Amino acid sequence: MAKFLHIADIHLGFDRYDSRERTRDFFLALQDVLQRYAVEERVDFVLIAGDLFEHRNIQPATLNQAQLCLQDLQKAGIPVLAIEGNHDNRPYGTRTSWLKYLSEWGLLKLLEPGDVAAGEPFYFPWDDNTRRGGYVDLACGVRVVGANWYGAAAPKAIEQIATAIEALPPGPEHTVLMFHHGLEGQIARYSGALRYSDLLPLKMVGVDYLALGHIHKQYSVENWVFNPGSLAANNIEEASFQRGAYCVEIDDQGVQADLKTDYYQRPVVRLSLTLRGQESQEDLIEAAEKTVQAAIATGDLDPTAGPIVELRIEGQVGFDRLDLDIRQLQATLQQQSGALIFLLKYNVEAVAYSTPVSELSNRMQIEETIFTDLLAAHRDYKGRCTTLAKGLMDLKDRQLTGAVEPDLYQFIQAMLEDSPGKA
Repeated sequence: MAKFLHIADIHLGFDRYDSRERTRDFFLALQDVLQRYAVEERVDFVLIAGDLFEHRNIQPATLNQAQLCLQDLQKAGIPVLAIEGNHDNRPYGTRTSWLKYLSEWGLLKLLEPGDVAAGEPFYFPWDDNTRRGGYVDLACGVRVVGANWYGAAAPKAIEQIATAIEALPPGPEHTVLMFHHGLEGQIARYSGALRYSDLLPLKMVGVDYLALGHIHKQYSVENWVFNPGSLAANNIEEASFQRGAYCVEIDDQGVQADLKTDYYQRPVVRLSLTLRGQESQEDLIEAAEKTVQAAIATGDLDPTAGPIVELRIEGQVGFDRLDLDIRQLQATLQQQSGALIFLLKYNVEAVAYSTPVSELSNRMQIEETIFTDLLAAHRDYKGRCTTLAKGLMDLKDRQLTGAVEPDLYQFIQAMLEDSPGKA
């Protein structure tokens, strides 16, 4: 029986939120997973099915993180087999990458097809001297085969890979193939995904375990296709995805893949607030603070854990939406929640009042309705819109009958002082 760990989409060097602590989260997740489920479980080997790094060009600190994790496995005598993903693959026309660098230094084996155009076979066995090869036969009874990142050309590449695997000399009883691509139907808004039928040629030539990467959500199909998802959520939307690392046992009875999710991950909390259009700025701020406080009270949000928090404010407001100081509110909520990163999604519309007007209404009734609607849409006047609308009608009549400006100003002052609920 062989035992191995399958991970993908680690994304070391993740920098989307411009936070050193958040970048470090991805290193801590990898380090914890490898210690718990590779070193402590004493697996025979580890698979990295693409996207070890977030970028092709990485910072020294990111390279150091990768080296530290891989050195821990090296000390434990656990080989690491890897392929490039779309994030860390070498640019077209170049001969090296940071994964290639790690491979040349003996920290992993980068398995990739040969240069057929230069006369090399599509697959040739791994050579420890040249640090090159497309597949490796392990003493635990497993042949591991690698692949490049193919993008839109993946369906055609699968046919080529299947033909090349079928032509390989006899080897271990079990075959594992690493392939960085996604399967259709797993997540929304993903174009270019493979159909399950596209993968079947690989099964027909004896691939027992297809180790995928690329999609950041865990899934498996027919106990043959496995994708562990990313180790950490790369954005708020991904927080709802199940993800982890597959601890796999393979023997004559088949494949037993157990998804491991108990490891270091920063908590992500998503909150929402819907407004009805009657709220002032002060009401909105108070409601937002209460939403955060309620999440803390129920235990859904732990300020001591330094979570990532998103609050979505939607609906309608009774004031100009641009009048609210979003940055100040965000800073206040971040302090109250103890969040490392607080994302405030402010997606509201100002209330548009439009009272139905009867076809039988006369001009004066229509004008009064318009005044009422305009006043009702203002945060300071909506509580006394009816009285003020009548006053504006009276003001208009006074102006049309020739009242002088001092008298009009005096009338306005009296109207505002006398109207119920005045500010």
